[in-house]
Amino acid sequence: MTIKEQVQTYREELLEKLGKLVSINSARAESTSDAPFGEGPKEALKAALQMLDDDGFRTVNLDNYAGYAEIGSGEQLIGIIGHLDIVPAAKEDGWDTDPFEMVRKGDTLYGRGVSDDKGAVVATMIALKVLRDLNVPLTKRVRLIMGTNEESGSRCLKYYVEKEGHVDYGFTPDGNFPGVYGEKGMIAARYFSKETRILDIQGGTAGNIVCGKCTAVIPGKCYSSKKLADFFNNNNIEYSIEQGEETVTITVFGKAAHASTPELGVNAISYLLVGLREAGFQDPFVEFYCSHIGLNTNGDGLGCKLSDNYGELTLNCGIIHMQDGVIEGTIDIRFPVTMTSKQVMRAMQERLDDEGGYVEIRGGGEPLFFSPDSPLVSNLLDAYRIVTGDMETMPMTIGGGTYAKGIHNTIAFGCAFPNRDYRIHNTNEFVDIDELLMQAEIYVHAILNLMRI
Repeated sequence: MTIKEQVQTYREELLEKLGKLVSINSARAESTSDAPFGEGPKEALKAALQMLDDDGFRTVNLDNYAGYAEIGSGEQLIGIIGHLDIVPAAKEDGWDTDPFEMVRKGDTLYGRGVSDDKGAVVATMIALKVLRDLNVPLTKRVRLIMGTNEESGSRCLKYYVEKEGHVDYGFTPDGNFPGVYGEKGMIAARYFSKETRILDIQGGTAGNIVCGKCTAVIPGKCYSSKKLADFFNNNNIEYSIEQGEETVTITVFGKAAHASTPELGVNAISYLLVGLREAGFQDPFVEFYCSHIGLNTNGDGLGCKLSDNYGELTLNCGIIHMQDGVIEGTIDIRFPVTMTSKQVMRAMQERLDDEGGYVEIRGGGEPLFFSPDSPLVSNLLDAYRIVTGDMETMPMTIGGGTYAKGIHNTIAFGCAFPNRDYRIHNTNEFVDIDELLMQAEIYVHAILNLMRI
């Protein structure tokens, strides 16, 4: 039986396991003494480890931060590092189905995590079973490592590395095929208002998601309703306006997308605030936001419109809220792989403050870069090509950050196939069953290739 045929025998098992994991809301929640990222992530890890334990693999739970299953023997270790946590989801956000019930429509599966990253974790479970079925001598240990905090800081992986160390070779099935040899650096920042006439503003669900909905309350009779409507209509923006006795409540509906590709979304925060300025609403904070951020996603307003041969800087504002009269929001910057955070911060330093607001840098992370010709990249690329026959698509750099930055000798490899938008971090996330099975097949070949390095 070929590897492909062997993978296909696990089709129903893959669906059963994935359905169980999707049913667990593993978004980060309040920490407890034995659940560092909340009960949901803990439950998802427990369920995944039980599946692997039932299949006869050696399993370890690292204090509910992360866990792993292992096969093979030898001094060297191959790691496949996936995550079981998810970004928040709710049916009222615009899902056509319950995000925590895996729904099958034909050969397509819908639910939060079916692609990012529970589907890839289950595909790797199947790959490990197929490797065992093949009875191939495994001269290196192979470990499926599962984290529970990738979407909100990757403290789970840091904890894993502290306890278990790094891997000799690895990949994380949380990026793109046929491989990601470079990941942009990241800068996290926040903006604050100094003075504003806005009475309240709330929007966004996570800093690494383009804001899909934003609502502001402003004093009445201080803007042109016609100009505001014209601006929204000319830009195909869905909105609603509620006129009160003394205030106006304006809600803008955008389109969520991953912060690494903000140009694929429609930022409700930006369109609401720019719309207010266009409608004649005179406000120091609105002016600050529009001049420093506005509708651009390239950092131009903050003086950091930068690029290299591998890509351009991107900027996303994911969350905005008002408390005690002060507006605060998040800024997520992804900068080119050949640059440093210091370079970007130097470019921004003259544009961080004015009379309407200011930006505060909270932290940064440097890029990841491997030579496209390195043994790790080339052997994974070969596994992809063997299975798919795709000789044209080349490995890439991305704006998204993965576990690869937190553990040695690792790149992102899968789960997304070329030219496919799985609506990751968006409503109605989906994946095709045949693509999950193909992932499993690719991962079998990838592990066998890494065995030969």
